[in-house]
Amino acid sequence: MTKGKPKRKIKDSVFTDLFRDRRYLLQLYKALHPEDGDATEDAISDITLQSVLVDAEYNDLGFLFGDRLIVLVESQSTWSVNIVVRALLYLAQTYHDYLKRTGQYLYGSGKVDMPRPELYVIYTGDKEDIPDRISLRMEFFAGEEAAVDAEIRVLRQPEEDNIIGQYIIFCKVYNEQMRKHGRTRKAVTETLRICRDRNVLKDYLESRKQEVEDIMMTLFDEDYIFESYVKDVERRTEEKAIKETTEKTAREVAIRMLRNGEPPEKIAQYVPELSAEDIRCLAAELMQPV
Repeated sequence: MTKGKPKRKIKDSVFTDLFRDRRYLLQLYKALHPEDGDATEDAISDITLQSVLVDAEYNDLGFLFGDRLIVLVESQSTWSVNIVVRALLYLAQTYHDYLKRTGQYLYGSGKVDMPRPELYVIYTGDKEDIPDRISLRMEFFAGEEAAVDAEIRVLRQPEEDNIIGQYIIFCKVYNEQMRKHGRTRKAVTETLRICRDRNVLKDYLESRKQEVEDIMMTLFDEDYIFESYVKDVERRTEEKAIKETTEKTAREVAIRMLRNGEPPEKIAQYVPELSAEDIRCLAAELMQPV
């Protein structure tokens, strides 16, 4: 049986698949706004799942809930303050799409209607000293007044009593299993088993068992192709460097032997990288006036 490898962006795929379901999206909203206990799925008037990045990674989530525009960005296991820039770009693109979709004329005299934004990042890594909030002004402009600012709340607590915390636990379990079993099917199946046993995303994982495993596993996906391409480029670059070094060394040896009066035919026996004709051309070059 052919064994596949899990996608390197595994958590992103589960992230978007999970919250594509309005039931879980409502749970996400209530985790962010526990004070809004009467919220229902009907209040989710629009869902946007798209990327505004050139690598087309679908790991950003935006949706309208009443008068709120909620944007979540996942930083996966690597932390970078650049995440606030990414959230800002996503927000700008989402506003652009929203105004176009609602038929509002941005260049008219009337004020357009814009939902109030909330920006969040879900951090699933192990770094401890992560701030609860980061802002564009503080991180990039030394806290000085700027024409544009954005503040993003960092969600990173692995709590089992809400869906955000459960998703973070799911990611941490997968990270542990991947360290133990590598990028293998075993890491995937163990992640699913452990999470179901711990009642982490249990309903989702049981109702979409095969779909989730299919999301997490792949034989020849874009990551595999990209990895193969990178390895091929590295191999060819290394081979080229070795060839250039070998040719340079051969040329230096041939020059020394020519200066010692050795004939091209004899030099070619000791320097197989160069033919007798190559060495004769090199000798002619040496005779040229400087």
